[in-house]
Amino acid sequence: MKFAEMTFPLLRQVARDSTVVVAPIAACEQHSHHLPTITDTVLVTGVAEGVERKLPREVLLLPTLWMGASAHHLRFGATLSAEVETHIEMLCDLLIPLLEDGHQRILILNGHGGNIDTMQVALRVLQPDYRDRILTAASYWDLAAKELAGLAEGPRKNMGHACEFETSMMMALRPDLVRREAIKNDPPVEEPVLRGLYVAEDMYQRTDHGAVGYPELATAEKGQRFLNAAIERTVEVVQALLKRARPK
Repeated sequence: MKFAEMTFPLLRQVARDSTVVVAPIAACEQHSHHLPTITDTVLVTGVAEGVERKLPREVLLLPTLWMGASAHHLRFGATLSAEVETHIEMLCDLLIPLLEDGHQRILILNGHGGNIDTMQVALRVLQPDYRDRILTAASYWDLAAKELAGLAEGPRKNMGHACEFETSMMMALRPDLVRREAIKNDPPVEEPVLRGLYVAEDMYQRTDHGAVGYPELATAEKGQRFLNAAIERTVEVVQALLKRARPK
């Protein structure tokens, strides 16, 4: 079920406790020389719509929220961004009407690394007022981390930026938006001694052309495999959330 395509009488009929509201969130920001600024939104929408197609009666899919917390990309330009505090409020404002309308199970499905902190804080803000609801959030690449790592050919096995994963999936979903002649690897600097440490850096400090990873290894066929893996894992998670007892 797609929220944006339904009338209010139809939405009133949606079972509140046997449906998971899936709220895709993303960004509009620079993606190196070869991918469009809307990449994160295209990709998470592709995953979310794939889940809804497989579970059309169990998923209520919201329109993708394309504005993300992307201040760490601003020095490159070509980026639209909400402040961190604003994005937290945006996510709360997105979900509160649904919670007030009685929906019991929520999954924020994220497609942008800068949203990880904001979506988790938003749920921490909401949880005390909705203790009897199932409030969850995850990036699709974290849900399918094991599966995606097994499919990657390059040395980086987790999601980067305009990388093997994102470039491949864009080739599968929107090949017309990929500038193949501009694809160039941007290997991340490896500092094993700093494992487990969070370093506050913006993207301009991490990369000279706005990518992190190995997009030269990207193919459309691989992209479809990445998408299938993310969709299948998210389907598993949705099914598990439907079986999970609501908290008291």
